[in-house]
Amino acid sequence: MNLPAHRERSFGPWTGSVQNPLIIAGPCSAESLEQVLSVAHSLKKEGQTQLFRAGVWKPRTRPGQFEGAGYNALEWLQTMRNEVGLPFVIEVANADHVEKALAVHADAVWIGARTTVNPFYVQEIAEALRGSKIPVLVKNPIHADLGLWLGALERLDSAGLHDLAAVHRGFFSSHAAPYRNEPRWEMSFELRRQAPNVPIICDPSHIAGDRRLVEHVSQVAMDIQMDGLMIEVHPDPDQALSDAAQQITPSTLYQLLRKLEANAPKDVALQEVIDSERLKLDEVDSEMVKLLRQRMDIVDALGQLKVSHNAGIFQMDRWFDLLQKRGMQAEDLSLNRAFIEELFQVVHKYSVEHQVAVYRDKRKTREE
Repeated sequence: MNLPAHRERSFGPWTGSVQNPLIIAGPCSAESLEQVLSVAHSLKKEGQTQLFRAGVWKPRTRPGQFEGAGYNALEWLQTMRNEVGLPFVIEVANADHVEKALAVHADAVWIGARTTVNPFYVQEIAEALRGSKIPVLVKNPIHADLGLWLGALERLDSAGLHDLAAVHRGFFSSHAAPYRNEPRWEMSFELRRQAPNVPIICDPSHIAGDRRLVEHVSQVAMDIQMDGLMIEVHPDPDQALSDAAQQITPSTLYQLLRKLEANAPKDVALQEVIDSERLKLDEVDSEMVKLLRQRMDIVDALGQLKVSHNAGIFQMDRWFDLLQKRGMQAEDLSLNRAFIEELFQVVHKYSVEHQVAVYRDKRKTREE
């Protein structure tokens, strides 16, 4: 957390920053009044949780699993707020959910990853919320599509809902291990660039999928200047009716937050060393861009050659050979092979697209 201070960003009456992150905590699902009150009293006692989260309706991949307590859970959350004094936030996935959430005066709502992925659902929710002024959290879509994430925020804003925050909960990937969902931290960087005033809350529970990794993910989130954490907390995680593996106890949350605070270095000399090393990175990055320019020049020449001889643009054997050679080179240099292969997949994608453009322009010239 060796970072310069940045201004606090507001979400409803709550604020978050690297120095004082907004903490949203509570069970994955509200399972009973006793469970809700148990967690809430513990969180209230520790004094760092500002917003109590709990799933009321749980969209599951397959039927037959626990899908939330529904309206009963709303009554439990109202009781909790009256008795414990913590405001609460719940997930809404359709207009009916919105109607019920507004009827019980939910303090905030969130739109889940499976809903964000569909603009029709988001628009339905935005229309149902229109005029309410309720704060809304928007989780990133399941797949790494920044346009859908930004689009959901824009749809809500257009409906008059300006009290918004984004939740980074990771993205589906067949190579996500050791996490449940791949962090893809760069997605949050680009969201911050395009929507600088929107607070970004990290959901370490859904990124990790394993309670042993929640602290690590939380620390990374603070290191990259996210505004808060949304963490799933259960009095007996192993007995949870949903997402048992990623929930932690209230006492574990308290210990985690204390460690995060203790890990914030204030060494100015260290920052100077880091800045010096970053200058070296800038020089290497600059050379990389120049090399990519040289590579694209060769790609362009190859494209012209292929067009003049009516040769195919994409050659599968060449692609497999490239991946094999660069992968072996990565291992020889003690680099992650998957990283290098993914890098060259992007490079090759744009190389092929460039050659396709060359072929198209050449063909158009001939036709004219």
